[in-house]
Amino acid sequence: MSLAQQIQQKLESAFAPSHIEVQCESHMHNVPEGSEMHFRVVLVSEAFAGIRKVQRHQKVYAELADEMAGPIHALALHLFTAEEWAGQAPESPQCLGGKA
Repeated sequence: MSLAQQIQQKLESAFAPSHIEVQCESHMHNVPEGSEMHFRVVLVSEAFAGIRKVQRHQKVYAELADEMAGPIHALALHLFTAEEWAGQAPESPQCLGGKA
């Protein structure tokens, strides 16, 4: 099972989302081919109702604590309730490869 699949499985179990996208974006960065280090997550769940964005992020980080301590280097989070969800989330910017 890929790390993206593991992340998705954990988040589905914890948040019962109505929509979820987990994308490995490592290929967009200056990392060895086949790396799984950079991820983008779009998660729509009523578990986020009534809580601020920072608290939403903290809940996801807590669920992915093992992964955050190890293989995940970067995690872009787009977290919504069903009422906030407009059907799409911002795309990740292109990596500058450390050469800004």
